[in-house]
Amino acid sequence: MTGGPIVTTAAGRVRGLWRAAPGEPQAFAAFLGIPFAKAPVGELRFDAPVAPEPWDDVRDAVAYGATAQRGDPGVTLIPEPSIPGEGTLNVNVFTPAPGKADAALPVLVWIHGGGYFAGSPASPWYDGRAFNRDGVVTVTISYRLGFDGFGWIEDAPANRGVRDWLLALQWVQDNVAAFGGDPARVTIAGQSAGGGAVLTLLGMPAAQHLFQSVWALSGATADVPADRAEALGRQIAAKAGVAPTRAGLSTVPEARILEIQKQATDLSGPDALNRLLNDGLMLGPTIDGDLITRPTPTALASGVGGDKPLVLGATDDEFSMVVKDAEKTLRWVPLRIILGKAGLRGPRRKAWLAANADAVARGHAAVLGRYITDRMFTTAVVTTARARGAAPTWVYRYAFQSEVFDAAVHCIDVPFWFDCLDAVAVEALTGPNPPQPLADQTHAAAVALIRDGDPGWRAWSQRAGSTFVFGGDGPRLDADGYTGASTLL
Repeated sequence: MTGGPIVTTAAGRVRGLWRAAPGEPQAFAAFLGIPFAKAPVGELRFDAPVAPEPWDDVRDAVAYGATAQRGDPGVTLIPEPSIPGEGTLNVNVFTPAPGKADAALPVLVWIHGGGYFAGSPASPWYDGRAFNRDGVVTVTISYRLGFDGFGWIEDAPANRGVRDWLLALQWVQDNVAAFGGDPARVTIAGQSAGGGAVLTLLGMPAAQHLFQSVWALSGATADVPADRAEALGRQIAAKAGVAPTRAGLSTVPEARILEIQKQATDLSGPDALNRLLNDGLMLGPTIDGDLITRPTPTALASGVGGDKPLVLGATDDEFSMVVKDAEKTLRWVPLRIILGKAGLRGPRRKAWLAANADAVARGHAAVLGRYITDRMFTTAVVTTARARGAAPTWVYRYAFQSEVFDAAVHCIDVPFWFDCLDAVAVEALTGPNPPQPLADQTHAAAVALIRDGDPGWRAWSQRAGSTFVFGGDGPRLDADGYTGASTLL
């Protein structure tokens, strides 16, 4: 292949392709599927990632690399395709200044979500064209998922997926200048598990030199206790009929591990909701006593990452769509019973309902969805902001309601944040004609943090409770935008 821009990385030269934005021919270049580590197969399957071998010829970087997500993910809110292959540890770079090492543009590194067991960096929504238009180099990274990335194995390094994040970020430090970026101006961002990933990194002493600011969209941290991780690892190995060691588990085909993992982490039955709300995710970053030594809020409260600007927030009704199909049934069940079964009783229930009158007005399913949202996401926003103390922290709520789900559901903010409302499958989530002015405002705040270290509204760290509201009857700055979540803490 000829004609694409060529950039020299530490491992060798790569050839990308020019991408055109509407009205802006050849506005930016994309370099896709560049390996930051060797394929995690064979002896490397359950090991820490290892940098790739250098290459001599120009390597084509014109198609997304293999993904850790396998097979058909089914209907997802964000289109995140699976791509077969062994070399799943790669980066994608979108830049308006390929080969211009003196451009020194700010850099965004995006970590995808998917509950730490799914997701893909190859989504058309993560194409960096709008950020490139605004002078930001964009990098999306992959990492090992599920048991391969986060499962406990007796003699293997823990948190292999986290180690993938660290090596990918080191790749950015070593190479992004060649793509026109400034390694001293890196912002890490992600949504859902990706939002949890960037918060985990913010609380890790070993990661502090790799980035300068953070934006967490609907961050879901895992902080899996070591004993729970070990119990699940032993359960999966026993189900596979092997010892819980690298030698034993390496004999189990990937497809079989994925099948057992799905069974072992299945949340079903009458107590499924309470198990999820009380115990959290079963696979994800683990408190291993080595790379991660304490829960993320504890690390942040101790001052780790306190020099770095942080923006975080959640949508108003992250998981309302989960209970939407039960709307007709739930309408006949008293709220005290619905919330009581979910663990909310007495004066706290009364205070929480008073703070969520808008959800009450929309019906019992909306109330349950809001409670799940608060337990899983919005209480984490408040806990994190409080833990940071005087460290520069900005908080927001995303209140734009999908016409499809009649709520501000999980992922609704992502196409606005990336300013990609014309991308495939956006209207399937937002409904028809999503408002471009809201995308302009949301994306501008993201660019402001990446470029200037300040998204543009009063910080929570200046006045506790200060919350910017995107969408709904916003934009506005609330004096206390998370009163409902606060009643649960």
